[in-house]
Amino acid sequence: MNKPAPAPRTAYPHFLPIGTRWMDNDIYGHVNNVVYYSYFDTVVNEYLIRTGALDIEHSTTIGLVVETQCNYFAPIVFPDRIDAGLRVVRLGTSSVRYEVGLFTEGDAQPAAQGHFVHVYVDRETRRPVALSDALRAALEPLVVQTAQAD
Repeated sequence: MNKPAPAPRTAYPHFLPIGTRWMDNDIYGHVNNVVYYSYFDTVVNEYLIRTGALDIEHSTTIGLVVETQCNYFAPIVFPDRIDAGLRVVRLGTSSVRYEVGLFTEGDAQPAAQGHFVHVYVDRETRRPVALSDALRAALEPLVVQTAQAD
């Protein structure tokens, strides 16, 4: 398996600072791998909520994660502060591929990077729906061209 090259901090148009928590560390002395996915979810959903593209209680359209992946380059350890970088590499009809880089505060290279794909569906029927104009408008500033989108 070929591990992708880490994308530098400059490759991400949006950042969210996230503080690690004591409980994020595992017995091996670093942030446990499953916590990284929580950081991914946090940066994406904070962005969507803050831009008004998602109302977690009332939106008729919701994003369901259908694919996720992470590559690890360096450990993150409590009490590190991280900057979660966010970009969009594919804006489809009903789906979005987000890429996230997790940078220890001030580092130019990520400790980890990965992606997840949301398919947007009707909240009630769970059937795919077209991305709303509001969601597209919120995500367009994050769209970047990259050769790494699988």
